[in-house]
Amino acid sequence: MSILVDEKTRVIVQGITGRDGRFHTLKMKEYGTNVVGGVSPGKAGQDVDGIPVFNSVKNAVSETDADTSVIFVPARFATDAMCEASEAGIKLVVAVSEGIPTIDMIKTVKFLEKNNTFLIGPNCPGLISPEKCKIGILPAEIFKKGNVGVISRSGTLTYEIVNEITKSGLGESTCMGIGGDPIIGLNFIELLSMFENDPQTDAVVLIGEIGGDAEEQAAEFISKNMTKPVVAFIAGQTAPPGKRMGHAGAIISSGSGTAEEKIYAFEKVGVSVAKEPSEIAKLLKAKL
Repeated sequence: MSILVDEKTRVIVQGITGRDGRFHTLKMKEYGTNVVGGVSPGKAGQDVDGIPVFNSVKNAVSETDADTSVIFVPARFATDAMCEASEAGIKLVVAVSEGIPTIDMIKTVKFLEKNNTFLIGPNCPGLISPEKCKIGILPAEIFKKGNVGVISRSGTLTYEIVNEITKSGLGESTCMGIGGDPIIGLNFIELLSMFENDPQTDAVVLIGEIGGDAEEQAAEFISKNMTKPVVAFIAGQTAPPGKRMGHAGAIISSGSGTAEEKIYAFEKVGVSVAKEPSEIAKLLKAKL
């Protein structure tokens, strides 16, 4: 098994005829993802490498029975695209788009929750269940089917750590980048719970970063609810107070949200924390 996506997932691409949408659609299809359609208003009847294009998500779902959408549209249109997908019955939305205003995401997340639509992102690389389904911009060649779940607030750091896991001989059940914006969809706790209930996942890697208290909340959840081992890495360990580290959500304010606090919270509940990304595989093997 895996969580959220597998070989049965039926994917549509919103923004499929744009430069990024077209490029990554072809990469997803090449990997074996079941991309059943795309949406680009005014371009119905066209196709992208044999994948039909529709004017609306409603039309796409009606014709293809799609259950998942990945969004490659500019930030100013992205929240409308998410809501359109949710309203059309899509169960999982993956929002790659970045630069979406926080105030817009507050309203959008509430709308999706009301419709029971899961959201990964925004401002994220997507997710992958190796050898089954890849949605987003993740580099497929570094992933290998296995029993380690990966949840990350960082994009490129995810790739570095996954590469270390794969090179060590281990593999991944499902890996997702949840995005580093202040307002996101599925969070650490929700995804940890899914991995806890996934028979194929035997351990979880959590990649956090400075700012906010998502990691501290995750540590509390792990102490009370997780039976499977969790190892972690915190990005931004040398960041000075007030320093922004790339993501809008990664800001240390008045001494809170520091790497030291997050590392302490994890170690207090028995989660091993790597000092360097290269240590993750070694920590995993000690737990498995």
